[in-house]
Amino acid sequence: MKYIQLGHTGMKVSRVSYGGIVSSGVYDGISYPLEGQAASDKYVAWAVEKGVNYFDVAPAYGNAQEQLGKSLEPYRKDVYLACKTARRDRDGAEKDMEESLKLLKTDYFDVYQLHAISSMEDVEKAFGPGGAMEVIGKLKEKGVARHIGFTAHSEDAALKMIELYPFETVLFPFNWLMHMSRGMGTRLMAAAKEKGMGVLGMKAFIERRWEMGEDKGIFPKSWCKPIDTRTEPEFGRAAMRYTLSLGADTLVPPGNFVSFSFGVDNIDQCAEDPRPDMELLRARHEVFKGKEFF
Repeated sequence: MKYIQLGHTGMKVSRVSYGGIVSSGVYDGISYPLEGQAASDKYVAWAVEKGVNYFDVAPAYGNAQEQLGKSLEPYRKDVYLACKTARRDRDGAEKDMEESLKLLKTDYFDVYQLHAISSMEDVEKAFGPGGAMEVIGKLKEKGVARHIGFTAHSEDAALKMIELYPFETVLFPFNWLMHMSRGMGTRLMAAAKEKGMGVLGMKAFIERRWEMGEDKGIFPKSWCKPIDTRTEPEFGRAAMRYTLSLGADTLVPPGNFVSFSFGVDNIDQCAEDPRPDMELLRARHEVFKGKEFF
């Protein structure tokens, strides 16, 4: 496993991170005959053995916090744990944080994030009177969080977040299709690097949006359609390289073990040579343009 400094946080993180949805209770077609807690335990042990040291989870991920907390308990002191709240109000954010600490069996987070910023209204609520930042902004001085970050799906809103507070990390969809079609993430990446922020890339492994009524197969937990790396490994590696070439420090694969394990098994060669196969991606772009997911 290759590692990199996550911005100015001082944390040296694996170049592939563990998305907590992998530990949620929905059967994914891979862990059979293991499900639930047993599957989570298996996945986490495998990840740690492979050198993954950054784990990210949120209250919105079903029972992932409860299962991941139990799975991580033997390894907690050796890994970084990131959590989130999607609540925009102070009381809701505080409730989320306290519940997360309990379920994850920890007394601190390495990174705590304001989650899923999708509009300027989200920003205004979080920073307004009685907003979530009244809690999150004090977590470092209280020793509850060592670093403060946010996740976003709107580039404009993300840029506004950076103006308002010295966030240390950002988790954002740096995806080949979105970037090739719309340049999505270009401005944010430049701003984040200028600020010395750690950049976590989600949606790197996503192919396109799901079609209405489409069978999700072994990807029932994925909100967008992942690249099926079992049949198209070169496409998967090209997409990984694309996100790395944009400047992402670590990749957070979709919430399924197929994508996660592929990322872990292929990150070394992709990080050593992050030049993507643009001929392949341009061909895929012709097929999937118009099916962007934002």
